[in-house]
Amino acid sequence: MSEFVTVAEIKDLEPGQGKVVEVKGRAIALFNIGGTFYALDNTCLHMGGPVGEGYVEGNMVTCPWHGWQYNVETGETEFEPDQKLQTFEVKVEGEEVKIKL
Repeated sequence: MSEFVTVAEIKDLEPGQGKVVEVKGRAIALFNIGGTFYALDNTCLHMGGPVGEGYVEGNMVTCPWHGWQYNVETGETEFEPDQKLQTFEVKVEGEEVKIKL
């Protein structure tokens, strides 16, 4: 059964930033885009780079290893249109940011 797990506080992530959080042994990329939080699998489809450490511009994040770009809302990339990173539901309760696994 899926459950929401607290992974951060709102103050931990400024708008336009991403970070990697660990949830039940799994690395998840968490992003704050204009005050809305999104979560993706942290492993780039290209060569396994850390997506959560990438450069964020608008709603796109660029993997720091080889430049693959992902939409943080959908997990989609133009490099492999038939594949995408898994996304996770995110909710904010008070000051806590939670991800559903």
